[in-house]
Amino acid sequence: MHAPFPGTASMSQLFSPLHLGPLHLSNRIVIAPMCQYSAHAGVVSDWHHIHLGNLALSGAGLLILEATAVQADGRISHADLGLWNDDQEAALAALVASLRRWAPIPLGIQLAHAGRKASTARPWEGGGPVPASEPDGWATVSASALAYDTAHPTPAALDAAAIDLLVEAFVDAARRAARIGLDLVEIHAAHGYLLHQFLSPLSNQRDDEHGGSLENRMRLLLRVFDAVRAVLPQRVAVGVRISATDWVEGGWDLQQSIALARALDARGCHFIHVSSGGLDPRQQIEVGPGYQVPFASAIRGQVRMPVIAVGLITEPRQAEAIVADGQADAVALARGILYDPRWPWHAAAELGAKAHAPPQYLRCEPHQVRGLFD
Repeated sequence: MHAPFPGTASMSQLFSPLHLGPLHLSNRIVIAPMCQYSAHAGVVSDWHHIHLGNLALSGAGLLILEATAVQADGRISHADLGLWNDDQEAALAALVASLRRWAPIPLGIQLAHAGRKASTARPWEGGGPVPASEPDGWATVSASALAYDTAHPTPAALDAAAIDLLVEAFVDAARRAARIGLDLVEIHAAHGYLLHQFLSPLSNQRDDEHGGSLENRMRLLLRVFDAVRAVLPQRVAVGVRISATDWVEGGWDLQQSIALARALDARGCHFIHVSSGGLDPRQQIEVGPGYQVPFASAIRGQVRMPVIAVGLITEPRQAEAIVADGQADAVALARGILYDPRWPWHAAAELGAKAHAPPQYLRCEPHQVRGLFD
């Protein structure tokens, strides 16, 4: 439903503007949400001020804060961000206010529930499951009583009342995000977390209205999307991140992702962010530069809303080609921008475009590329 972008070879499409619903981006470089495992009781710490302050000065078009749990048992680890109480909201509001004072970059948040992949140690502490009997552990939930692997405990299957509470938790967190002044909400339905667990037949073996057919397995995510969008002011963009495939035979796949994308598009979704994997340890991922881009491209051909591609997009000309050739409307960077927080500056220099820099940094503009900063 999209066509390749018009323009001349000398005009960078990566640095052209883009609208995600009501939200204007100055360029098509998105900083993907990346968990930092550095919160205390779900509250942002000094680390988040340093880390996000650094990324906010990158010159990217959009910064999405890390996966933020809507319920306490939805955290991946005890050190995850949360947005289910007033203390968390107040601390995050102070952080956002600080970022706004210094960096004119749109700010989003990813709202999430980890489901059966919750209650784990931080990655640098091994990342394995933490038993509910330990101080930093708790009982997990999922679509069905099926463990992620033999090392993880068996989760409890959510009943109808718990599903209602989950939907309300997403709604409450979305309201808090809007009060804070965030510009965008991304609903996390990827990487094997709870909403993805409902989507995939590998993790969802329910026999009620939320299991079995594709329509039933999509029901919860679509309900969450509708409920969240209904409470957000019109100025806030709302979209969804998905895993386009489980990389496991008989699991969630691209054709089901296209059906989901069409359903979201019909509901007025402002963007879809296309990743893959994370649901099943049997996954066989064919990793290589831009390995997930074909999924984004296939989905982009079926929807009106903008599509964000992500996954081993590391080089400026690679990113430029993805956008200019119409494979995606924007590219998201994660590990690459942790390694090089000035990636957008360097990309602009290579592509003959302009990137935003704070006036305090203007003196670092290279002599050979005068006019790089706007």
